[in-house]
Amino acid sequence: MTNPDPSRYAAQVRAHAGEAGVDPQLVMAILYNESYKPHDPELERAWQKLKPDAAFGVANMHRATFDQTRRGRPFAGRTWEQLPDDPDLAIQAEAWYLHDLAAQLPASHGAYQTSELLALGYNTGPGTMKAFARGTKPGAQAQSYLDTFRANQAKAAAALGHS
Repeated sequence: MTNPDPSRYAAQVRAHAGEAGVDPQLVMAILYNESYKPHDPELERAWQKLKPDAAFGVANMHRATFDQTRRGRPFAGRTWEQLPDDPDLAIQAEAWYLHDLAAQLPASHGAYQTSELLALGYNTGPGTMKAFARGTKPGAQAQSYLDTFRANQAKAAAALGHS
């Protein structure tokens, strides 16, 4: 089993967040959120055989999201099936997906910080993210994801060398 601590990906997070124009702390905090399950390539593939719509890679990305995000990007020639074996690709796809979500945020988004809405969007999709921005209250699962994201902010900052 590999080290589950996402801090070991700090260099990739900084590079890909910069490339995609998103906050590296956001990318890292989401990696912490998504580290709740082991990211072992063999385990992920075995699970995917039982649950075909399972997410892959250290960023837990679903196939449809990856396929949409990769269009026109530096990793356009890569495939979703490569995510379990390539944390760098998973982080790159995560950063660009967050970029795409940010482009869909309304100018005014109520009580949530931009990073919180992007984390919710990463977890629930763009339509639900926009509903949260309009004031819809998150359900229990989305609220739990948001609470975990908030709790992971300090770890993400420390992993990136921010105080």
